[in-house]
Amino acid sequence: MKPKIEDVAKVAGVSPTTVSRVLNNRGYIGEKTREKVHQAMEELNYYPNEVARSLFIKKTFLIGLIFPTTSNPFYGQLIFHLENIAAELGYKVLLCNSQGREDKERSYLKMLQRNQVDGIIAGAHNKGIEEYEDPNLPVVGIDRYLSKKIPVVSSDNYQGGKQATTLLIHKGCKNIIHINGPISLETPANMRRKAYEDVMRSHQLTPLTYEYDSNESILSRVFDENPKVDGVFASDDLIASRVMQEARRRGIDIPTQLKVVGYDGTETTRLLLPELSTVEQPIRDIAVNALEILLKQINKEDDFKSETIIPVKLIESDTTRK
Repeated sequence: MKPKIEDVAKVAGVSPTTVSRVLNNRGYIGEKTREKVHQAMEELNYYPNEVARSLFIKKTFLIGLIFPTTSNPFYGQLIFHLENIAAELGYKVLLCNSQGREDKERSYLKMLQRNQVDGIIAGAHNKGIEEYEDPNLPVVGIDRYLSKKIPVVSSDNYQGGKQATTLLIHKGCKNIIHINGPISLETPANMRRKAYEDVMRSHQLTPLTYEYDSNESILSRVFDENPKVDGVFASDDLIASRVMQEARRRGIDIPTQLKVVGYDGTETTRLLLPELSTVEQPIRDIAVNALEILLKQINKEDDFKSETIIPVKLIESDTTRK
């Protein structure tokens, strides 16, 4: 028979009320008493009823995560930190992979609300989802403007774009191309493009931007239409890696003939492409700030900014060194 709270109380030599207070962390409980209760729970293999506990304290200790993919190294590392830090704070996460689809994102939003998560951290790609306009629970966006009511956390995209473009210019590049994702997405990452354009114009150079999508033929166009290209600033490291592959396929030497800078600097990319110069995002700091703001909302605190921007770091390596 499944043990009950009364059984734990009997083994621990305390009252059922004391056991309940230990489980719900309510009121003062001496450390020795707390240890006795936990030892009794372990001895009896007792697990508290999380549903009943949630109803009692009006919290589920669940956080929903909605991201477009788990295969991208940036999202993979970010989710890793979010899950670990949430666990340290006593929360579990429900991970939703929207695959960049609006219908899946809407479905996941409704599912998370039905399951009464305490809050949501979202970094999905779709815009215009009305559920974000009047959320009935706390939400934080990561690198996404979900609505005017939802705070957002991102790296300093403008400074990152400025550092990347300036590096290429200082290395002697004059025909620099920027490749980014769809500009139609309302995301702080668009500031990378703005910084690139500002820096280029400040040096009397002409900016030229291509929008990258899953159709990699865009990279052939970049080189076919711009035979004099000598520098590429890619808005993420995956795009940068594909630029390098295309350049090598064409016999273009990196960095003698072409210099490349990426963006993200994830642990995976640094391991597999240590030669790539990149702008490193403070991924763990992004996770820490997103969870901190979400918990403030959950706890009905309002001392947080609508937008949090975290400094980046330029890492120079072989793709720009000569």
